[in-house]
Amino acid sequence: MATPVQQPPQSGSGKRKGKAHYVPAKRARRCDGGGPRQLEPGLQGILITCNMNERRCVEEAYSLLNEYGEDMYGPEKFTDKDQQPSGSEGEDDVEAALKKEVGDIKASTEMRLRRFQSVESGANNVVFIRTLGIEPEKLVHHILQDMYKTKKKKTRVILRMLPISGTCKAFLEDMKKYAETFLEPWFKAPNKGTFQIVYKSRNNSHLNREEVIKELAGIVGSLNTENKVDLTNPQYTVVVEIIKAVCCLSVVKDYLLFRKYNLQEVVKSAKDPSQLNSKQTAQAGNGAKLESGDKSDQNDSAEGTNNPQVVPENSEEPEQTKPISETEVVNEGGAKPELGSQVTEGSESSENGLS
Repeated sequence: MATPVQQPPQSGSGKRKGKAHYVPAKRARRCDGGGPRQLEPGLQGILITCNMNERRCVEEAYSLLNEYGEDMYGPEKFTDKDQQPSGSEGEDDVEAALKKEVGDIKASTEMRLRRFQSVESGANNVVFIRTLGIEPEKLVHHILQDMYKTKKKKTRVILRMLPISGTCKAFLEDMKKYAETFLEPWFKAPNKGTFQIVYKSRNNSHLNREEVIKELAGIVGSLNTENKVDLTNPQYTVVVEIIKAVCCLSVVKDYLLFRKYNLQEVVKSAKDPSQLNSKQTAQAGNGAKLESGDKSDQNDSAEGTNNPQVVPENSEEPEQTKPISETEVVNEGGAKPELGSQVTEGSESSENGLS
């Protein structure tokens, strides 16, 4: 007779562990050697806004960034352990063995650090893609420039794609200290240019928009007095994105030309065929009205009417007009006989009433 299988003793509470018990361990496992998993100071990357579908947005971002990243920087290379030097010559040397072990650890870490890695942004409908070994502003400008020229739509969910060249703590003093060195490559003498500042804040209430813009504009002016503000066609646009306690900064070109770095709008040409068709139909309608007006004028002149305003169309009180003169004019011109008949009938009825 088979013995019954003994079940392991359950905990005293007798309840199953919930999801909250396993989530912290899963997050800790993800962070082991794989870089940060949330937006924090000291990162570079690309800030992407979407429309209620963040998972699809991340997929489109990976596809688009890998396509153009390989075009600019070549295919992504991963370090393979088999390609590491064997170190057979110095197997007995302890120092060489330690160096080899350190190299293997670094190689394994680099394998987990991808060129593009999504991290938690801290805001809804916002995705942050951390970049490694590339220049975000050049890559995003290359993407928008190609889409602007080809007018080929490549995304459905992604709205805006903003490069982030640096991040710092979202406190005014920290931002000022960081911006003094961050803005030097573009605005410090002998470099100069016209600029504007674009500010956006999410999940943050302790910063004042006007104060931040005023301080950053003062820093740009202090770097070179020839830097001027231009809101119509600036050479540079300083992008300031605040998410919780992190400030994201970047300096981009062609901000207005590329429709504020909106991937859905940049593929729309200024001379859209639908707009042209609507304009052409409107022009055709106006032309038809003008031609009909010209023909009516020609007909009136051919009929021999000397007065162009024979019968007033907007007359609100037709009873006050003189019936005899109207009948005479209509009979002479031959236009609108119905009105003439109505007038004559009205005159006959009035005569009958008088009689």
